[in-house]
Amino acid sequence: MKIHFIGIGGIGISGLAQFMHFKGHTISGSDISDSVITKKLRSLGINVSVPHAASAITDQDLVIHSAIIRPDNPEVLAAKEKGIEVLARREALIHILNTSKVYSVAGAHGKSTTTAILTAIMSGSAIIGAESKAFGSNVRYNKESDIMLFEADESDGSFLNSNPYCALVINAEPEHMEYYDYNYELFYESYRTFIKSAKCRVLNAEDPFLSTLKDEIDAHWLYPSTDITNIEFVLINDEPHTRFALKDLGSFDVWGFGKHIAIDASLAILAAHESMDIEEIRNNILTFKGIKKRFDIVGAEANSVIIDDYGHHPTEIKATFQSVKEYAALKGFQKITAIWQPHKYSRTIDNLEEFTKCFEGAQELIILPVWSAGEAIRDIDFLERFKHYNLTMADNITRANNKITLVKNKEALRTLDDGLIIGFGAGDITYQIRGTL
Repeated sequence: MKIHFIGIGGIGISGLAQFMHFKGHTISGSDISDSVITKKLRSLGINVSVPHAASAITDQDLVIHSAIIRPDNPEVLAAKEKGIEVLARREALIHILNTSKVYSVAGAHGKSTTTAILTAIMSGSAIIGAESKAFGSNVRYNKESDIMLFEADESDGSFLNSNPYCALVINAEPEHMEYYDYNYELFYESYRTFIKSAKCRVLNAEDPFLSTLKDEIDAHWLYPSTDITNIEFVLINDEPHTRFALKDLGSFDVWGFGKHIAIDASLAILAAHESMDIEEIRNNILTFKGIKKRFDIVGAEANSVIIDDYGHHPTEIKATFQSVKEYAALKGFQKITAIWQPHKYSRTIDNLEEFTKCFEGAQELIILPVWSAGEAIRDIDFLERFKHYNLTMADNITRANNKITLVKNKEALRTLDDGLIIGFGAGDITYQIRGTL
């Protein structure tokens, strides 16, 4: 087929586009601007046009668009005028994944990490919402296997269409509630439907919602507080690893720091153990090298380390920050500086009280302007709400070598060049902290 993807620069849509490209379909796509992702897609031979334009629609058989594309998008209108079928990403999943044995990973936090760990353990194709550093992509294609290791998305309800053979759920914390009209019953019912649609289920038994399903759902239940023991944080070849024992299955080492990493790994291990020998799992998990933008060490010298992290919800930031403190202690750093770019006004306001608590332990907190993701500007008094921190408000940061410069009103405030420096956010902070803007 000839398939056109509108919004192809998004990590989720790009994953589907690459997968269908590898399967032999002719793929094209468009986005509002060029990015690292669109450039990579072109390098694979995929035709990507910028910006959206009706002329991009020619003789395609199918048009697929991301959740944020509006009905009046010129390419959507052109496709409908030509009689070409138009599907939202969530609708397209039914057709794309219907012949695969899908291990579908869901949850508010930890999806990408858990999927990437599962990809290290198991063979098969994979579509992840972040780039696995082990193979330098968010997509792996294995034409010899019908297994698909898939990061599912609850933000638009599309996880319901992921055709799960095995449903792995790390947590079911309410997130993206605007999609569910802030109806918690609808939100939780979607998770229940997703889980029940799978033959195999691996669930975190201590999640407040998932724990209510224990009497009605047969699953491999993980009790993190008792099933995961002897947690240690160790450096292996100067890389952060978490060592832990799981049930009666012995000890495992996995890249990254933190109990949350042990939980993610344990869910992946339990899912894989249904069909794999535990010793093979124990060896394969060592090939996991983390994922881009998740505790991603992007600069290291004797007196400083710079880390880029995608965390943009207080639960994520709090868990990662605990790992940061452990890592800083092992490295002998006395100073931790957190740089936060809030993501979306709605998320920031909805979780403001928890955001004020999740940076505890930072010697300095730097807050950048909110990355709006298209939302209207709303007033947030960061100076007042975060005054209990050693707080600096900056417009942006720049990177040169292993030094970060804070910029305000286009003038340099000062330079950070010692201790552990970590940036949090899902906007362009990842490019700022890497010095690629």
